[in-house]
Amino acid sequence: MAPRTSPSERQRRLGAELRKLRLGVCMSSDAAAQLLEGERSRISYIESGRLGVSRNRLHALLRAYECPPGPYFDELMSMGQASGRGWWDDFNDTIGPAARDLAELESRSTVLRTHSPLVIPGMLQTEEYAHAVLAATESDPGRSDRYTAFRLARQRVLTDVPSVTYRAVIHESALHTRVGGPEVMRRQLVRLMEVSRLPNVTVQVYPFEAGVYSAHTRSFVIFGGPAAQLDTVYLEHPTNSLFLRDGNQLHEYAKMFETLSELALAPVDPDSPPESHESRDSLSLVQHVMYTL
Repeated sequence: MAPRTSPSERQRRLGAELRKLRLGVCMSSDAAAQLLEGERSRISYIESGRLGVSRNRLHALLRAYECPPGPYFDELMSMGQASGRGWWDDFNDTIGPAARDLAELESRSTVLRTHSPLVIPGMLQTEEYAHAVLAATESDPGRSDRYTAFRLARQRVLTDVPSVTYRAVIHESALHTRVGGPEVMRRQLVRLMEVSRLPNVTVQVYPFEAGVYSAHTRSFVIFGGPAAQLDTVYLEHPTNSLFLRDGNQLHEYAKMFETLSELALAPVDPDSPPESHESRDSLSLVQHVMYTL
């Protein structure tokens, strides 16, 4: 099988984890290649994500690398056997590799933590709000419609997979930015309150009076699963989105999110009785902004 020219993020991540494990036991590429009865270049291709590895051979490598049984071992095995195919294949005519990687990563995660300073997070957007956001950067109406449909399809993970926990910290600026006009924004804020009724969704607003925090201007998503070692930070960029997987970076972004959550107002809870809102919380702020539109 010829090496891949464009491995997916999952394939790159599996390769990076195998390389880390190999180096952790001080095993050379030549020694690892002997386990697979192959050439040294085979290990190099596997570790760069350019070549797959069978279930039995992956199991043999993990055992040789002294990877202990448990969630991490199981997730690496799962990553190695995944096909990479899913509902996102229906959008291959429009989306690029980074968007496919994002959708696949979302489908494999059990915890999503996101911070959004300027716009409502994509997972919580209405169709007309999403279309207005995407139309601002895409001049072709047909492609803008497809991007919008793709974004809405991604939202199904919140309702179709109830085991997924979603936490969002949204800066107050995003509530005031009139994307698509007042009526579009009003319906978007109603949607924000509606989706907060889902038992697996927590929405908090970071208010202006909380002041400046070093991370409050950064948009990021942290994808988590059964094995914390495989968590991933996603940084969206117009030309080159980034997937961060270094342990120190993951730790720093996790700390930033928790600090943002601590500084933000109490979560939106549309079902709570009026008397419980004596102090300012996220719901009262969302309602206040909505009534002033």
